[in-house]
Amino acid sequence: MQKIPLLLTLAFLLIACNDTVKKPSPITEKPTEMEEKKPPIIRTHKTYSHQELMGKIDVSSHPDFTKIKPMHTTKAGIYLRKDAYKAFQQMYEAALKDGIILKIVSAARPFAHQKSIWEAKWTGARKVGGKDLSKAIPNAKDRALEILQYSSMPGTSRHHWGTDIDLNNLENSWFEQGEGLKIYNWLRDNALVYGYCQTYTPKGANRPHGYEEEKWHWSYLPISMDMVQQYQKFLKDTDIAGFKGAEVATEIGVVEKYVLGIDPSCK
Repeated sequence: MQKIPLLLTLAFLLIACNDTVKKPSPITEKPTEMEEKKPPIIRTHKTYSHQELMGKIDVSSHPDFTKIKPMHTTKAGIYLRKDAYKAFQQMYEAALKDGIILKIVSAARPFAHQKSIWEAKWTGARKVGGKDLSKAIPNAKDRALEILQYSSMPGTSRHHWGTDIDLNNLENSWFEQGEGLKIYNWLRDNALVYGYCQTYTPKGANRPHGYEEEKWHWSYLPISMDMVQQYQKFLKDTDIAGFKGAEVATEIGVVEKYVLGIDPSCK
């Protein structure tokens, strides 16, 4: 029987060993920049009074609120909860480094302020879509639904809480091009890092009810997540009162469809 040369034998053995050796698994990919940027939301787990939830407090004297500095807003004398404002300031500085200037155009709004907005639209003193709704829509429920596209009933607005801010502009179209689009894209990519979430995203399967999309409206989740859950637990449509048109709140289901009608990621 012919002997296989030693060198050839060793070569066969080496090949066989290589086939049986487990290949190392590929290196696990590092998290993307966005994944690294999105820390878990740390909630405060505080309890809030009915008055706080419904905006029936004086934010100028409440110990949890602070006045917004002129450099951060287009309005004078508006307030935000201290923790929400601290987070906004951090977000403002980060945005500034990327050439983005964030300006708060609306923040905390008490019940009386929201009532003035609602009733001006209800009575026709302030036109909606160029129409005097008191004449164009005499049916109370239909008129309320028209206003509820973008304005909250007093006592149900997230702006009562001092956790929510409107940024830069109040028109969706402004955020769809040019400077507005640049700002909106930055917010979508970065706001959650600072605890802020867009509550009113486009309506669809995930958000069938509530206000229309508001690209400008952002909420500070560490506080607002607790407040929305407590609102759901302790307040009902029958608590919505004290303004013109309040009688249709129960017929519409304002708490379920509007207070809770937010993007699921913000709950």
